[in-house]
Amino acid sequence: MADDEADASADADADAGSGRSSGSAYVSADTPPGAPPGAPPPYPAADIAAAWQRERPGTPTTSIEVVTPIWRLAKLFADDRARVLRAAGIDAATLDLLSVLRRAGPPYTLSTREIARRTLVTAGAVSQRVARAEDGGLVSRGPAPTGGRTVLVALTAEGHALIERSVDAVLGREAALVAGLSPQERALLVGLLDKLSTDVRARMS
Repeated sequence: MADDEADASADADADAGSGRSSGSAYVSADTPPGAPPGAPPPYPAADIAAAWQRERPGTPTTSIEVVTPIWRLAKLFADDRARVLRAAGIDAATLDLLSVLRRAGPPYTLSTREIARRTLVTAGAVSQRVARAEDGGLVSRGPAPTGGRTVLVALTAEGHALIERSVDAVLGREAALVAGLSPQERALLVGLLDKLSTDVRARMS
């Protein structure tokens, strides 16, 4: 999990973990409520695009076969990750916090400012997450030796054990979910997703 990925945006991860979707009704996946996890969508994205062209000729539908599958996959991955996290006894926000500390390497300590930078969440959100994790015995915090107002957050032994178990559960499960792609296909998809993400961000700025 990269620093600016699923812990990339804790806000985005929170939305994903709760199953909320921002998908427009105009490109609805038309998946019936209560469909079993992993069930194939009953209405292909190509058919959605074709229906709009039939009913409203000239409607800009070139995005539908890209965006609709992305929304569907995001929902599937988010719901599955939420189940894995529940079983592991950790929530998405705590996973982000412990992950960024674990990836920092020994002594698994970062300032609250650096945690906010790496997880792309506000200082207030970091403070709340740290307080919850500290109450649970997963992290400790204290002033930096250099003085000033810098606050350092460190993994405890209990927090280290929890993130080790959680990372194995989450990444092991998600590796299994994408195992249907060959290494070459994964590399191609990674490149295309990175290109699309970069371009969309530029167009939104």
